[in-house]
Amino acid sequence: MARRKARAAEAEAEAAPAVGDPVAESSAEASSKAAPKAAPRSLPKGARRTTPSVETLAALDHERLIGLVLDETRRNPAFRKLVSAALAARQGPDAVARIVDRRLAALEGARGYIDWQKRRAFALDLDTTVSVILNELRPLDAEAALERLLRFLGGADDVFARVDDGTGTVQGVYDRAAEAAVEIGAGLPPATAARFASALLPRVLADPTGALTVLLRGLIGRLDPAALAPLDAEVTGLAAETGARAGRRETETLRRLQRRLLLRLRQDIAERRGDIDAFIALEVEAVPGSPDRVDIATRLLGADRPAEALDWLRRKTPQPLTRADLIAGLDETAMERERAVLEIQALDALGRGAEAQDLRWRGFAQRLDADMLRAYLAKLPDFEDDEALRRAFAVVEAFPDPHRALGFLVRWPDLDRAARLVTGRPEIWAGERYTILAPAAEALAQAHPLAATILYRALLDDILARGRSQAYTHGAAYLLELDLIAERADLGGLKPDPSEYREGLKRRHGRKYGFWDLVEGG
Repeated sequence: MARRKARAAEAEAEAAPAVGDPVAESSAEASSKAAPKAAPRSLPKGARRTTPSVETLAALDHERLIGLVLDETRRNPAFRKLVSAALAARQGPDAVARIVDRRLAALEGARGYIDWQKRRAFALDLDTTVSVILNELRPLDAEAALERLLRFLGGADDVFARVDDGTGTVQGVYDRAAEAAVEIGAGLPPATAARFASALLPRVLADPTGALTVLLRGLIGRLDPAALAPLDAEVTGLAAETGARAGRRETETLRRLQRRLLLRLRQDIAERRGDIDAFIALEVEAVPGSPDRVDIATRLLGADRPAEALDWLRRKTPQPLTRADLIAGLDETAMERERAVLEIQALDALGRGAEAQDLRWRGFAQRLDADMLRAYLAKLPDFEDDEALRRAFAVVEAFPDPHRALGFLVRWPDLDRAARLVTGRPEIWAGERYTILAPAAEALAQAHPLAATILYRALLDDILARGRSQAYTHGAAYLLELDLIAERADLGGLKPDPSEYREGLKRRHGRKYGFWDLVEGG
């Protein structure tokens, strides 16, 4: 009984209005005006009565809902902030703005390091701030919301300097804020939106690699092309001024970044206006000697200018891979294929079908590109594709890299040829090429057990020979597959036979206990 009285007193204290606390004030107001309990509403037939939804929550009386909300505000600080902001919105945009400004000021003044243990709560708090701006302030005053988002984004560098964001969670919050700012800015009247973009320029030039740069470039892509003239003139003037200005050595790096950014902004404006020629000229200026020929050709093809696109693709300007490309894992072979595809499109558009076909065949023969071969066959006259396919398979079987050939045959698919390739040269298969061998073995296991056995053995032998403990799980699965194949199929004189092979594994790798524990554990 005493415990019940204490809990009742606590609930009464929580319900009492607290100065400056919208949650407490509103809950007390709601409690004082609570109507008698209404009869529960009926749910649609078949609705789940315990799953929160509009229908199930509407069936609860107001007092019960208020109690649940208050309980959650005590447990969950982020939820409490959302509720407080929702209540403040009833007083107008200034009340919500004050809540946001207090949080932004605290964020700007903070200096403590956020380690990985606190990162989740910190990211949730940041995301809550963005949610308050978007869900409560924006419907009341879009420009005030945009101003707070800019302030939030402007502090990104300071935040990232003191947070361990290895998972990218905090970055995701700032990306969300930038996308929302672009949407709000683009939704302003055209002239106002253009002025807003212009007002961002000084801040962006002060930090060319900051979050506001992403915002400005995204915004330009959404602005009314007819309203871009003043911004274009301003950016062009700044570019000329920056290019002519000579600074001290310590400012030279910043000047180069500013010049590069201004060129890209001019390109963004040209792209938004649909001015391809201006875009190309700026690309040549931005990267003298090695403009992005693929990007230029893509734009020219989209504008139905295939002759110019072909000219750009065939220019012998160097296209070196940058450090950023290498970090991103950009494959130079893939870039070459992209250029070839565009060249084929340009030739087709110019009515030069024979040259396009030559390029398709060359692309197939050089890289065993299945899509190129299919496109080549589709363009042939009736009854010529069978002979062409025979020639293509001859190219595949003679290809210098048999692993690439095997991958092609499995994906085409021609599993009979793939199996002959495997069994004809059983000793050459390298288990380290597992991205090709593993799917090939799986595809061949039912109809071609001998070929599958050769490949599974190559995979398993490589794992154990190199002691790749992280791959032992795969190795145990391969050994199980080998056992299952041996049980159901006649492997026709395979050397060594399955029992001898397993005994050999035990002799050579018996001390790899992690592997054998997985095998014996099933």
